[in-house]
Amino acid sequence: MKLFSQLKKNLKNDFSSLQPVKVALLGDTATQFLSQAIRGIGFDAGLDLQMWEANFNQVERQIFDNTSSLYEFKPDVVIIFQSSHKLLETYNKLGSEEYDSLANNRLALIDSLCTAINTRLNTRIIYYNYTEIDDAVFGSYANKVTSSFLFQIRKLNYELMTYAMEHASFYICDLSAIQNQYGKATFFQPSVYINSEMVLSIDILPAVASKTVDIIGALFGRFKKCLIFDLDNTIWGGVIGDDGLENIQLGSLGIGKAFTAFQYWIKKLKNRGIILAVCSKNTEAVAKGPFEKHPDMVLRLEDIAVFNANWDNKVENIRQIQSVLNISFDSMVFLDDNPFERNMVREHIPTLTIPELPEDPANFLEYLYGLNLFETTSVSDEDTRRAKQYQTEAKRNAEKQIYVNEDSFLESLNMTCLVEPFTSFNTPRVAQLSQRSNQFNLRTVRYTEADIKMLADSPDAFTFSFTLADKFGDNGLTGVVILKKETEDTLFIDTWLMSCRVLKRGMESFTLNTLVDFVKENGYKYLKGEYLPTPKNEIVRDHYADLGFSKNEGSWILDINTYQPKKTYIN
Repeated sequence: MKLFSQLKKNLKNDFSSLQPVKVALLGDTATQFLSQAIRGIGFDAGLDLQMWEANFNQVERQIFDNTSSLYEFKPDVVIIFQSSHKLLETYNKLGSEEYDSLANNRLALIDSLCTAINTRLNTRIIYYNYTEIDDAVFGSYANKVTSSFLFQIRKLNYELMTYAMEHASFYICDLSAIQNQYGKATFFQPSVYINSEMVLSIDILPAVASKTVDIIGALFGRFKKCLIFDLDNTIWGGVIGDDGLENIQLGSLGIGKAFTAFQYWIKKLKNRGIILAVCSKNTEAVAKGPFEKHPDMVLRLEDIAVFNANWDNKVENIRQIQSVLNISFDSMVFLDDNPFERNMVREHIPTLTIPELPEDPANFLEYLYGLNLFETTSVSDEDTRRAKQYQTEAKRNAEKQIYVNEDSFLESLNMTCLVEPFTSFNTPRVAQLSQRSNQFNLRTVRYTEADIKMLADSPDAFTFSFTLADKFGDNGLTGVVILKKETEDTLFIDTWLMSCRVLKRGMESFTLNTLVDFVKENGYKYLKGEYLPTPKNEIVRDHYADLGFSKNEGSWILDINTYQPKKTYIN
């Protein structure tokens, strides 16, 4: 991780080509260096974080004053930092009979702050949780005394997690975990705090800023979707082709324990929705042997979406994996124990994330934990089925080769689509698609679950979700459209996004047919679309033109009365 001095140098760079995000930072302690660190880390993440910083200890004044500079700024993200040290000062001033209420009172304040912000702004809130301070008044007995400061801090952090679960636009940045990882001596320096009101030391600023920007990046579509990994000496010890099935290192003894723990971590990522792919220089049948036969193997073939084991170079194999999954390289992570292979791939695919794994496999996990590579702001039930969906897609592609033309293949799939408005059941997946879809996304507007619920209830918005299933399986919810009233006869396509898994199956035409039917039934005459280009959505540049919309002063217009329904094989 970069030093704070290096992050300050980033501030001199040109941010003009980066994705702009307006960020407000409010704290009860000095935050000017934190603001610089966040903007500096943002540059490395490809984000132009346009920082507005409240004056010292002005959190409540800025949030509760309707005319404050905070609301004039209209941030996309609000960061609130209320420190344990200031909370301890509050605790010290209480009467002993009030100690028990510290956590509840602080949570009530947090709720009122968030309610005030949400009343005035459609924004996301990142709240730093509380680092532990043991004032040693009760010693270890503090864990059994509800009035102790340590008990109240731990209770408050637990209640914050519960609060975050209940409020979709509220996210916790885990300062407590950062202090545990780096140690309190690194995190906090008493003399600096006494003299400057800075709770965060210069040394810890990059780590805090990095964790903060990870959340912001995930909110705006920057996160990892796929983990590609080597096999020999990466997920097991030894070389399967030389050592044989019985002699590779796995299990509960010696270094085998490290590889087994590593596989458990990868399995948990898969269960969370990360796509797994294998890229190994090996004979395929030999490489698959441990997955099929080794009793200590945690990962199995059904966990792997794409399995590339051959003697081709890894650059081409990774490119082939990318073409199958149809996601961008900057959404992928590649793990390989061999420095030569890492450097080779890094040279040819520079946007791929390739961590420098430690030489000792015992250190793999702690190293990767610290990188926080797989930040997310949402998890849905559909995530757990992702590997199966990509394996099914491979079967579709294989069958496609049998047919002499595209229409015959599409007709053979027996595709069906369920069209529904946004509901309490599909809201998490709709929000997730909004935050994660980058390629087939006409305007790249990001919505949280709270936003989706508001749109579902709005009389001026019409919402559509699309699933797609065929004879091979169910792709789940794969498309989202949001229409908004613009005039008495025109509906504006605020959002049109789709999962790239279902491209080239006629979903674009089916979706437009559905929208046109709705527009006609509700007495409107025109659909108006807009394409806002990003570095990732080039594939939909001609989307509206291809569907028959006419260009009109930067927008695209479809006259419903002249529209002819498009042929699809979707029911």
